[in-house]
Amino acid sequence: MKRTGYVWHERFAWHDTGTHAGLLPSGGMIQPYQNFENPESKSRFNGLVAVSGLIDSLVRLSPRPATEAELRRIHTADYVARIKRDSSAGGGDGGDGFTPFGPGSYDIALLAAGGAITAVDAVLSGEADNAYALVRPPGHHARPETGMGYCLFSNVTIAIEHARVVHNIERVAIVDYDVHHGNGAQAIYWDDPNVLTISLHQDSLFPQDTGTIEEQGSASARGTCINVPLPAGCGNEAYTEAIRRIAGPAITAFKPDLIMVSSGFDAGAADPLGRMAVTASAYRDMAQQLVELADDACDGRLVFSHEGGYSPVYVPFCGLAVLEALSGVDTGVGDPFAVSFENSPAHALKPWQDEVISAAEELALALQLEVRT
Repeated sequence: MKRTGYVWHERFAWHDTGTHAGLLPSGGMIQPYQNFENPESKSRFNGLVAVSGLIDSLVRLSPRPATEAELRRIHTADYVARIKRDSSAGGGDGGDGFTPFGPGSYDIALLAAGGAITAVDAVLSGEADNAYALVRPPGHHARPETGMGYCLFSNVTIAIEHARVVHNIERVAIVDYDVHHGNGAQAIYWDDPNVLTISLHQDSLFPQDTGTIEEQGSASARGTCINVPLPAGCGNEAYTEAIRRIAGPAITAFKPDLIMVSSGFDAGAADPLGRMAVTASAYRDMAQQLVELADDACDGRLVFSHEGGYSPVYVPFCGLAVLEALSGVDTGVGDPFAVSFENSPAHALKPWQDEVISAAEELALALQLEVRT
């Protein structure tokens, strides 16, 4: 068993994304409903952690707000000031027209970024062996100058820069298995050879113009950006093989001091925004592989920060499976959807999926060779 830190605060559920009909604001012929990015999947995830009894085995961590100085290690001063101003004035949009926020969301976003920092502090100080920050709003699409894709501030990269400044951490690996491309971290660390970014995502889903295999970092950081743009329809084996064949060798060669995971459950079989078929058992498998990688590469220093996942009924079971893998605690709560989802023919690795994984696998091998020389 491991001491797994766990961050959650009820205020994360208070981030208001408005009465949209999925992606679009209501009005005219669009009947009011709710945004895809709403509190349900996250609050129900936390609810299952409590009801399952797993909460009693976790190290409860109270998040603190990130400071504006911590935000500005990543984001421009103008962008931070705009989000603060618009939040005080009743709300606005992060910058792409699809990142709505309401009154008070600036303070909640500070708490989300601070939650990721709190998780990192707990792991690097020895208070916890690993950690999961169940935070909202998410962060992996946010760029220095703008928010996008529901993300206001780049929680993971803000936490990484905190680790570098406060804990003298130098090399960090980011594994992002959200169904959407981790474009924010890629842009932020494009020129940084000491941060390895690995993104498993549905090809050309969002953003539609980033996340190709050819994007490998600038000349000064060539090879430390690895994209795995999986075709729509992938199931469990494509994802678990990608972790085994790409993330494993790349992280082993890179030898990070810390592994961060952008944990999105929107590749799940019931998600309204992704077109993948991943089940809770595969999320458990990926988490277990990452635990073992962290044990071998960086003394177990592993921090998950929550990103997407928009099925309120299925995300809790995927999240619980990940927390069980991190902590080594078996709650006995199974996946009630497995009777249907696990029998899908989508789970076997298909030749066209293997082609993408093999191409990205070559990048991981190249990184190994470069590090060795």
